[in-house]
Amino acid sequence: MAQPIYYVNGDFLPADQATLPVNDLSIVRGYGVFDYTRSYHGKPFKLHEHILRLERSAQAIELALPWSTAELSAIVQVTFDRNDYPDAGIRIVVTGGPSPDFMTPQNQPSLLVMITPITTSNAALQANGAKVTTVEMERILPTVKSINYIGAVMAVEAAKRQGAIEAIYRTADGRLTEGTRANLFVFRGNQLITPQAEVLAGITRAVVMEIAEDDFEVVEGALFYRDLLEFDEVFITSSTKEIVPIVQVDDQQIGDGKPGPKTRKLLELFRTYVENY
Repeated sequence: MAQPIYYVNGDFLPADQATLPVNDLSIVRGYGVFDYTRSYHGKPFKLHEHILRLERSAQAIELALPWSTAELSAIVQVTFDRNDYPDAGIRIVVTGGPSPDFMTPQNQPSLLVMITPITTSNAALQANGAKVTTVEMERILPTVKSINYIGAVMAVEAAKRQGAIEAIYRTADGRLTEGTRANLFVFRGNQLITPQAEVLAGITRAVVMEIAEDDFEVVEGALFYRDLLEFDEVFITSSTKEIVPIVQVDDQQIGDGKPGPKTRKLLELFRTYVENY
């Protein structure tokens, strides 16, 4: 398979030649934002919505973007078209740019677009369900897709050691918010509930809420760790994972330990939505 072609500040380069200056604020200070989507059958999924979220993230950390929404979309599309991957991951990164004093932005942000082939399938996880762990962690700017993932990396590594695919954040008062790279949903009766506070506005999350509203009562509200036994079904959503049923949270089995019928229904609706997109 040919090497992916990346976009870096106006140049299209093979992945192993894509570089940034070592004094870029993303490297020395972790200052930057990103967004991620994927393609299905040669078409980027919800690209406009992801670009808008990237812009909101940049605005939240006062990172000026010299590109318009249309320009960003065009750059991503051209980069995607230079790669022959019908199903691909699309990562858009905006960094603080080079800084002589390693601290002060010079209003020259770097823009990277990285296209990578998707070679794995979610089918086994979606059929069998998966385990997640929880971690109490105080986060800064949880509604921003910052490139600073120190806490998330540590949480995911800890989750892997316990045989889990993801870690869900808990607040000091016991609220469950979201995963390190995924949004959280639970079914309680006919209610489909997803946290509203301190979560990223997931694009897949929004699609799931849209396709669910004809069959379920969709609620944005608080979810507490102490109520795990009251949840009939649990699942997580993201661009990469799509919808993954969760059958165990820490040491607690959810339901009968198998993907539930309501989650399976949403999976069918999501697949139809993607095919028709």
